[in-house]
Amino acid sequence: MIMKLLLIIGVISFVYLFFIKKRPAIKNQETPRTKKKEKLQGTDMIECPSCGIYFEVDDGILSANKYYCSSECVSKAHS
Repeated sequence: MIMKLLLIIGVISFVYLFFIKKRPAIKNQETPRTKKKEKLQGTDMIECPSCGIYFEVDDGILSANKYYCSSECVSKAHS
């Protein structure tokens, strides 16, 4: 009976240490990669800095290194 209990505790601690404890270390390694500025692809959704709506990069207008959803937003931002 005691052997079964020790075996169960050992399996639970192994699963905890192997799967749960190592997960935060993996998250910490991914954060520098997400902080890097990645190139935008055509299907990425971004927010218009002028009006706040989201649109695809392919549909946007690039002005002063920012993407805008329409020419009206570009004129609002530069006026």
